[in-house]
Amino acid sequence: MIQRRYTQLVFSFMMALFMSGIMSLAVLLINVGANEGTLARWLTTWPMTFSIALPTILLISPVVKRLVDLMVMQQPNVKTEVEVEAE
Repeated sequence: MIQRRYTQLVFSFMMALFMSGIMSLAVLLINVGANEGTLARWLTTWPMTFSIALPTILLISPVVKRLVDLMVMQQPNVKTEVEVEAE
């Protein structure tokens, strides 16, 4: 099992893996269409797109997180039932 401190790295890796696979297949099908060489061509392009996606996600995700934090309203401090009972 992977240690918790690597959560962001594992998340970024998985996001890059899935998104690069989906996007490379979609773009391939749009540009070339489905034919007998589609699977081989996709398996050739997917690693290339992944090698671009992973460093991009690693560099961009902290900026995106900050932007989302600015855009989303923060929830006011609401006490849980346990905290209320303790008072």
